[in-house]
Amino acid sequence: MKKLVLAPAFFVCMLVFACLARAQVAAAPADVAAEANLPGAFDVQVDAPADVRDFLLRNLELMRYRTLTDLDDGELQRLARTAEQDARALLATLGYFSPTVGVQLRTPGAAGPGGRQVVMAVQPGSATVVTEVAVSFTGDILRMPQADQQREAIRTRWALPAGKRFTQAGWDEAKSQALRQLGAQNFPLAQLAQSRAAINPDTQTAQLSLTLESGPAYQFGGLRIDGLGRFDAALVERIARLKPGTPYDQALLFEAQRRLQDSGYFDSVFLTLQTDGEPGAAPVLVTLREATRNKLVLGIGASTDSGPRLSVEHTNQQLPGIGWRAVSKLVLDRNKQLAGTELSSTPDEGNWRWLTSAQLLNDGASDVKVQSQTLRLGRSKAADAFDRNYYLEYNRARSTDAGQVTRAQSVSASYAWTQRNFDSLPFPSSGFGLGAELGGGMTLGDQRAPFLRAQVHWLGVWPLPAGVGRLTARTQGGAVLARDSAVLPVTQLFLSGGDTTVRGYAYHDIGVISPTGRTTAGRFMANGSVEWQRPIQVNGQASDWEGTLFVDGGSVADRPGDFKAKIGIGAGARWKSPIGPLQTDLAYGVAAKRLRLHLTVGFTF
Repeated sequence: MKKLVLAPAFFVCMLVFACLARAQVAAAPADVAAEANLPGAFDVQVDAPADVRDFLLRNLELMRYRTLTDLDDGELQRLARTAEQDARALLATLGYFSPTVGVQLRTPGAAGPGGRQVVMAVQPGSATVVTEVAVSFTGDILRMPQADQQREAIRTRWALPAGKRFTQAGWDEAKSQALRQLGAQNFPLAQLAQSRAAINPDTQTAQLSLTLESGPAYQFGGLRIDGLGRFDAALVERIARLKPGTPYDQALLFEAQRRLQDSGYFDSVFLTLQTDGEPGAAPVLVTLREATRNKLVLGIGASTDSGPRLSVEHTNQQLPGIGWRAVSKLVLDRNKQLAGTELSSTPDEGNWRWLTSAQLLNDGASDVKVQSQTLRLGRSKAADAFDRNYYLEYNRARSTDAGQVTRAQSVSASYAWTQRNFDSLPFPSSGFGLGAELGGGMTLGDQRAPFLRAQVHWLGVWPLPAGVGRLTARTQGGAVLARDSAVLPVTQLFLSGGDTTVRGYAYHDIGVISPTGRTTAGRFMANGSVEWQRPIQVNGQASDWEGTLFVDGGSVADRPGDFKAKIGIGAGARWKSPIGPLQTDLAYGVAAKRLRLHLTVGFTF
């Protein structure tokens, strides 16, 4: 049975810092001398350009024998003659087909360990350059007009084009890349039918030709599910969203696997296209292991916004009687104490699910201490590029400002929408994200008053020329419209400052100054940031680290005319960790007149 299998999307990751060390092959002669410092052994010296010398010292067959002590001069002379041919073959893989190679054996009396030394002098000559590339196809791809774009993309993205230096490694990688591109869409059984590299050593040119056999075009059939116990097949089908009749696409298969894995219902998920049957309706085998019904997670962490943090989270995958998931959590940190629970249904045919939640919060992050209770009921739909939800919410808050207590309650209805259009996550290099929320409600108590609440946030990422990096910008705004006398729960208002808003200021340090001189939440908020991110080069190659320069600004007020932006400027570093971007920033708050360190992990939009 032929199968096409994707690696599992689930990875257990640990965040580690590692010191980078790079062994310098140029030091190999000294290492060789130390290893060969035995009677009867020999040393190897290669006189050539640095990159060629390093490559030969790594790969010459001669290097395997340099510490042997029982080689006589005749055997060593034979090895030296063989080394010349070996060097020519190795140089050909680098694109040098007309090198000058000389090998000399120095016997006792010359410098070197054991008195014997093999000296190789190499002049590689001119490198071979690709002058012509021909990529052709056979199979169903020639009979599918809709595959014209796929053929053109393979030719356009060919990794060893005319004008580029020919190497065996580059030739092999270009063929593999073209085959991967063909097999990723429509044709999972694609294979290499023919390839030829015609080398002219006199002109140092290479003419390349390649024929790819597409095989039959495949379409997804139904799901064959193995491993279900508590859950039913309909749940898997609704989450996977692989419609029968859809042309095969490896990316769609991977996305379906990721959705199933990220759903939380399963500990492991494998999706396999069964290619031994009818190509027009190839079944997808889903092999999974259900998550345990009950799970308890204990967490310890820290952040520059909230200090040390302790969390406890319990998940029940299927509540008796209704089958909903229940997630309850307790979070304790320097500023907040939170307890809450959320119940969610399984997704329906339209991928909507019901949600209801309750939360108790004691927040001492700002000058004004807040105790609040929130109840919410609504529906939510999460897709690959869009999230939508609408809900009813009850808020009750008690705020204390210099001994003065204010109590407020409200009920509201809201709709929230988020679009993500990034090229890749969690490390986008281009694209944008846009989110908006609009709601309206009524305050409760002795004086009831209507209000409207709106919030929007946006993030854009633009690539800059090669080696320069990228530019990111983000904006965030919020407004609550109500008459001046309306007493709103502080949880419906805005504060700013901290790791993800305005760096250089403490968490929730930017707000409205109350009559007592303390910082409290306001009705209007605006934040913005511009950041330049540039990869850090290691040995001429971009590493997983980036350096950044940024400017942040933000303000909170009870009236738009009272906005007074507080600015933060700074620099930082980014690391592409296994669990997302690790960000370390040192920012100077211009109004606060102090430096502040900010640490965050992950990408969220």
